[in-house]
Amino acid sequence: MKNKIPDALLSQLSEFIAAGTALQFSREHWNDLDRRAGYAAEEFGFTDKEAFVQWLVSSSLNREHIEILASHLTVSETYFWRESRIFDALEEQILPELIRSREKGVRQIRIWCAGCATGEEPYSIAIALSRAISSLADWRITIMATDINTNVLRKAMAGVYGKWSFRNAPIWLEKNYFRRQEDGKYELIPEIRKMVIFEYLNLTEDVYPSHLNNTNAMDLIFCRNVLMYFAPERTSQIVNKLYRSLIDGGWLMVGASELSGQIFPQFTAVHFTGATAYRKLYQVSLPQAVFHFEETFPRQASDQLPLGKPHEVDPVSFSQGCNPVKENILFRVIESTEDTPVSSLDVTEKPEDSGTKPAISVSVRSLADQGKLVEALALCETAIASDKLDPEMHYLHAIILQEKNSEAEAIASLKRALYLKSDFIPANFVLGNLLMRRGNKQAGKRYLQNVLAILGSRQHEDILPESDGMTAGRLKEIIEATMRLKELKIEE
Repeated sequence: MKNKIPDALLSQLSEFIAAGTALQFSREHWNDLDRRAGYAAEEFGFTDKEAFVQWLVSSSLNREHIEILASHLTVSETYFWRESRIFDALEEQILPELIRSREKGVRQIRIWCAGCATGEEPYSIAIALSRAISSLADWRITIMATDINTNVLRKAMAGVYGKWSFRNAPIWLEKNYFRRQEDGKYELIPEIRKMVIFEYLNLTEDVYPSHLNNTNAMDLIFCRNVLMYFAPERTSQIVNKLYRSLIDGGWLMVGASELSGQIFPQFTAVHFTGATAYRKLYQVSLPQAVFHFEETFPRQASDQLPLGKPHEVDPVSFSQGCNPVKENILFRVIESTEDTPVSSLDVTEKPEDSGTKPAISVSVRSLADQGKLVEALALCETAIASDKLDPEMHYLHAIILQEKNSEAEAIASLKRALYLKSDFIPANFVLGNLLMRRGNKQAGKRYLQNVLAILGSRQHEDILPESDGMTAGRLKEIIEATMRLKELKIEE
């Protein structure tokens, strides 16, 4: 597509893009906009850029179309081991420090690659981790890679690349981690490919950090060569959310052209040889939510509840100070495969909705967001022991287990939550995604279809409970995009 888009039309296009995507293309960047519009035109089936732009600015586009357009306007070409000095710092200093700090505790590392495009960057991160940790089987590793374009995500999931993806990459990378195919392309070895989870996520539209999309309590976030295209106010919003998605001491990696103290004022710049990263300084722990046990779990006046320091909860004392659940109600999950429907969860006496414990929920979520998964799990399990009929606590239990990569146990907890409250939207959504991630597409699809059915009675702008402020309309769009990513048909 060699024809140049007229300036008047480029002006219209830049205004259209700013209004619909918050991306900013000033006049000095119109040549770049012209070139990228050509890439988008091809995906939309146009052979003429000018005709494509005229159609675009006069159309009412749906969210899928806008996101495909935005993905072509923001994602630069990517390749393995891009900006090698960053990976030097990662391998030689950042990962070794992180590994040392976790070796004697919970051996877990959580990484998010935002705007991952065709996957070269998250796979490079996975390779760096495999080189840094000799016994990966002893660790719980999460590498989540997200993008708004489901087409490029499918390419990333395939893990097959041409020679151009290895430009500037070290020779050993191609030799040790890829197998050459008969067509001359290179297939990533399964051991590395399975380390990365690819998901749909829109940095400008979606809620994060959130337990719903597993974007909380990250040790490391890569968000490179994405922020530079956004208007300043939108960039600031994204950076603030990325900051909150990191645990204390966590790292943010951005592109070399995006380094700026003005953009990342809440971070501390850390300089390495030939590279700079941003770190979230360790914060003074904020008090956990204050709650009175006698209000949360009614007890007899004669009960004595030993209290620890302010804002701290001793799980043993907490348990001893609460009334036991009625002995005639037994909660039992049948040992089964992941296909076991929620109706197969056996409760001797099916309970009414027992309500939630807001203060404890806040404390559990706060601990999980700080990466204190052991403490969060202990508090959550203590609450469940005191009231087995609270669906929210079973849901939170599942979320923490998911963050610990204990997916089979998380699935069982989600099914408990859904037995108690079948229209629990977040539980259906998370369970559907978990099952799909584990290769059980049809079972996962059923739970996502459940959500769509429930959302049918909601207005687009309705804020959903337990969803970190997400609207019904946005969740519907996310499910539709997830279905496209997994190549599943939505049933009307």
